[in-house]
Amino acid sequence: MRIKTGIFGGSFNPIHIGHLALANYLCEFEELDEIWFMITPQNPLKKEMVLLDDYKRLKLVKLAIEGYPRFMASDVEFQLPKPSYTIHTVDTLKNAFPDREFYLLIGADNWVHFKKWKDYQRILKENNILVYPRTGFDVNVKNMPTNVRYVKAPVFDISSTLIREAIKAGKDVRFFLQSSVYQEIKRCKYYFY
Repeated sequence: MRIKTGIFGGSFNPIHIGHLALANYLCEFEELDEIWFMITPQNPLKKEMVLLDDYKRLKLVKLAIEGYPRFMASDVEFQLPKPSYTIHTVDTLKNAFPDREFYLLIGADNWVHFKKWKDYQRILKENNILVYPRTGFDVNVKNMPTNVRYVKAPVFDISSTLIREAIKAGKDVRFFLQSSVYQEIKRCKYYFY
């Protein structure tokens, strides 16, 4: 039997407890064996976003997941052509890891706009997809293809944008971040300016 691996893509700018709690839920309650945090260099649908350096965000993810064997940080997209497209990522992963059955993890906010994704028809046809809830985005589960499943995961209304803005404003957001991530951000003065 192949290892069920969730692909959790995102900029993780920075990774926060909402990301971690969702991933933990999907492993423990949705029968995924593991989750790979796929750090994205630049989302083509979010071109205006200013990102912390790729390897600094990768380090923050590694710090966040340290000690939990079912999570892994991946820099696969760093080696792929820019901008980063999901179709290229899943093709690369399937070729490199034939022992795994991959599941794309997509928020309801992205599912609503899924038809804007490059080669979305092929992604739909060739992949398992788990859609998780996001506040303000309703998903019509009746029209979902058989390989797409809506999971009733808890909603964590925490955003990386909120955290970055709070840090810049001098607010203490230590409880929004895993402890070692918070310490690294503070030590390196990430997002302070």
